[in-house]
Amino acid sequence: QVQLVESGGGLVQAGGSLRLSCAASGRTFSRYAMGWFRQVPGKEREFVAGISWSGGRTYYADSVKGRFTISRDNAKITVYLQMNSLKPEDTAVYYCAADRAVVPETDPRIYDYWGQGTQVTVSS
Repeated sequence: QVQLVESGGGLVQAGGSLRLSCAASGRTFSRYAMGWFRQVPGKEREFVAGISWSGGRTYYADSVKGRFTISRDNAKITVYLQMNSLKPEDTAVYYCAADRAVVPETDPRIYDYWGQGTQVTVSS
């Protein structure tokens, strides 16, 4: 069992930065690939970034490539999403998720555990 708690969301102006954190519980955290997803009302949850269980491989949606960076600290059982050059279209609820796999998937239906989400709002 893995429990996930996101933090770090908030209101920021376009061009600004935020760093999201996802604190996990559970001794097997290092055996999970992790993903960040986002969702706006009326739309499906979409993949943003993912990281392999070792942290050696990272994956990004084209819309955030070059602006967002995912990382993990297995000793602190925490995953991070550094978001730079934020745009109004990045506004969404951001969720972290754990997948009992080596590398992350982009399909949210694959993931085993989810956090409650944190709101990110980017003003123009």
